[in-house]
Amino acid sequence: MNAKTNELIVEPRWVRFILIAVALLFLGLMLVVPLVSVFWFALEKGWQLYVAALTDPEAQSAIQLTLIIAAIVVPVNAAMGIAIAWLLTRFDFRGKQFLTTLLDLPFSVSPVVAGLMFVLLFGAHSLVGGWLEAHGVQVIFAIPGMVLATLFVTFPFVARELIPLMQSQGDSEEQAALILGASGWQMFWRVTLPNIKWALLYGIILTNARAMGEFGAVSMVSGHIRGETNTMPLLVEILYNEYNFVGAFAVSSLLALLALLTLLLQNLLNWRQQRLLAAAKRDVRAA
Repeated sequence: MNAKTNELIVEPRWVRFILIAVALLFLGLMLVVPLVSVFWFALEKGWQLYVAALTDPEAQSAIQLTLIIAAIVVPVNAAMGIAIAWLLTRFDFRGKQFLTTLLDLPFSVSPVVAGLMFVLLFGAHSLVGGWLEAHGVQVIFAIPGMVLATLFVTFPFVARELIPLMQSQGDSEEQAALILGASGWQMFWRVTLPNIKWALLYGIILTNARAMGEFGAVSMVSGHIRGETNTMPLLVEILYNEYNFVGAFAVSSLLALLALLTLLLQNLLNWRQQRLLAAAKRDVRAA
């Protein structure tokens, strides 16, 4: 092997400086400046108007509805994500590759198209929607439709975080637990879940962030009924179109705070995982 291939390529200092400066400038213009602007315009007219905008009945209804949808969607998709990750990593069956491809469908389909699909499926003039409405169940332009749309767009996050981890870990520990007499649930709670807990939490955080910030799919099925079917992102659009800039930016700042909290939790989980990996490596070396 040529010794030159093992030599590290070191760029001149001025090249690294320019690349770092360009990256920081881009991040500043595209991320930091818009984020600061949201809080600036939200608080521009004073703290009292900011608080009044967030305590308005419509804003309170939108916040409550957003939290309710997230509270329903996150546990359901967490459970389904674990089940699908288990299925795809622990069993071989015909159609496995097709199911894996379908898992990415919400990533490739526009949220607006996804919302339209639910309107066509559960609308009042559809076969399913008409039957449900005849029995007193309204899906479209009501909370159930908003939950279904949010479930669709957030479906892959947990599974996509778990599948690579469970594939790399294998099932040797789980098989050993079964051989030693553990039941299926005991194996899951005492072996599988502790091994995937950090990836599961990471997927839950991503699911929660997308559920609270989803606009396109929810907009198609909500009906924009004021005080009833408007989530925070939908309310921001309505307030902005009505030139209520303080209210629009106040609700936007709350969404931004939730996004920053999500980012903080992600970094904490990454830091925790790195510490655990470092500790595991030290234990292996000591042994």
